[in-house]
Amino acid sequence: MAKHDEDTTLQGLNYWRLCDELSVVQAALLIIGQDPAGMQEYVDTNQPEDRPSGYDAAKTAISNALRSGAIAGRILPICECDFDGNILGVREDSIDLVNSRLGVASLKNWLAGRGFRSGFFFPEPSYSQDYLDRRHPRYAPKLAAAVQAWIAMGGESAIEGRSPKQALAKWLREHATEFGMTDDDGKPNETGIEEAAKVANWQPMGGAPKTPGG
Repeated sequence: MAKHDEDTTLQGLNYWRLCDELSVVQAALLIIGQDPAGMQEYVDTNQPEDRPSGYDAAKTAISNALRSGAIAGRILPICECDFDGNILGVREDSIDLVNSRLGVASLKNWLAGRGFRSGFFFPEPSYSQDYLDRRHPRYAPKLAAAVQAWIAMGGESAIEGRSPKQALAKWLREHATEFGMTDDDGKPNETGIEEAAKVANWQPMGGAPKTPGG
């Protein structure tokens, strides 16, 4: 793709940032970096091998999260209609992927809880906070790691039955390389992870972790 075409595509995608709500199809396409305006009307009519890579997986995951309540939104069922457009009934336990709506803020929290912090919904940060800017002369990796781990816990799904400290430590291990928190063999530095998790832990007195739905 020519540079001009890439710039045009990015500019088109940016306008989708104005939306507070999206359809499942729109959200799935944006997650994989595709402009919904160009294919939302026909993408699901294509054969699976002709759909953009990652689209089916993203669509399925979003649909399941919307159904379970992990992503906030409004679910509309698929309607069965006759040739004149009259509604004959609805498909039980179905989701209309085009007309159902999900909240963008809730979607971002859900994505962050699964370790997705890049792509359309997470544009390059402007680093209004100096302590997160790697270029800052006083950048402290462990501090940045603690802050980013805390942010990643935005959705309840990020906890999943663990205590906050356990969930924070899990995220920090998965992202240890990004913050230089690994040893010479590339394994997570447990001491550094423990310290960063303590800083980010909002429940320092401990307590039983919440179970999903509990």
